[in-house]
Amino acid sequence: MTDRREAEAALREERVRAANERYWRRSRRLVAVLLTVWFAVSFGCGILLREPLDAYTLPGTGFPLGFWFAQQGAIVTFVVLVAIYVLAAARLAADLAEERRRIAFGLGG
Repeated sequence: MTDRREAEAALREERVRAANERYWRRSRRLVAVLLTVWFAVSFGCGILLREPLDAYTLPGTGFPLGFWFAQQGAIVTFVVLVAIYVLAAARLAADLAEERRRIAFGLGG
């Protein structure tokens, strides 16, 4: 009986470890994608593409679009990305908690 319980406990530990690895893999991927978007907007639009974007103006303001991205766009994008991260990270954490609960109670998953 003890061997069976030990085997079940080892299996649960392995499933929890696998769930944790999936969580961290997804979390790192989320951070990498969001940082890539932020880099593309701040460096790409604000520096590399500033001159071509200056051919357009921000509607209602008259500011050149490249100037706006260099001064405000990267900051606005960063704030939006932080909000996206908060929502996505909370969802990832909830998914992990649910998976751990299912493992603890032997519900599969």
